[in-house]
Amino acid sequence: MLFMAIAYTTIALLTLLCLLPFWLIISGSFTSENEIIGEGFKFWPSELSIDAYKAVFRNPEQIYRAYTVTICLTLVGTFLGLFLTSMAGYVIARKDFKYRNSIAFFMYFTTLFSGGLIPWYILIVKYLEWKDSYLAMLIPALLSAWNIILMKNFMKSIPDSIIESARIDGANDFTIYGRLILPLSTPGLATIGLFLALHYWNDWFSANIFMTTEAKFPLQFFLYKILANAAVLRTDIAANLSAVNFTAPAETLKMAVAVIVTGPIVLLYPFVQKYFVKGLTIGAVKG
Repeated sequence: MLFMAIAYTTIALLTLLCLLPFWLIISGSFTSENEIIGEGFKFWPSELSIDAYKAVFRNPEQIYRAYTVTICLTLVGTFLGLFLTSMAGYVIARKDFKYRNSIAFFMYFTTLFSGGLIPWYILIVKYLEWKDSYLAMLIPALLSAWNIILMKNFMKSIPDSIIESARIDGANDFTIYGRLILPLSTPGLATIGLFLALHYWNDWFSANIFMTTEAKFPLQFFLYKILANAAVLRTDIAANLSAVNFTAPAETLKMAVAVIVTGPIVLLYPFVQKYFVKGLTIGAVKG
């Protein structure tokens, strides 16, 4: 009983320490700019303010459009990425595939060396002609060597006897893949699906270098532009007017943007947590 009490107390304290930064972000987003400048960030603001959210949602149509772009990219990219990654992992995990070691080596090689940013940009813009196209944000992130290797290692843990028995019953490769392998790979799929969803949700760099039409901006890049514009506006006004009491919500705007961006992902994580933990422990030594 004493051990359990100490264990639960320790876990509760660690959980509280992990939640405090999130609460500080939420509290800071509802704090007035003057209070943050004068007293710094506090867990309980003395004066509540929604100026930061008013600044973000000054044009709600743009926010909703950016949300729509990001959600569509995340859903489509995660679905297609899981489909391609699982197929590649299944093929490489098959011991009867003749070239699986060679292909696995080439995939691993790409994790050590890459062409670089400039050749990648030339390929996307000049040869594929995906400038200002959603394909530039969707296609390059569909497949990752790390995700394929992780999926391959997970599928290798599935007993070969299951595949052999299915072959004896007359099942072909697509039937084995769709009806046996995928249902047994739920933890691995959830883990890689979370990786893909986080990448598409947080990706702003691709939009920064490829997208030029404001209506096509994803949420992350759109909010980044809002922060950049607010910082420039604050600097210009302070320099030209010497406004000591200037209260443009620059600091609180950062907190509000963090809440808007991370909220959906934080709400999604508890639903995939059990699969995520199991998927990451694949390959551990069993006693």
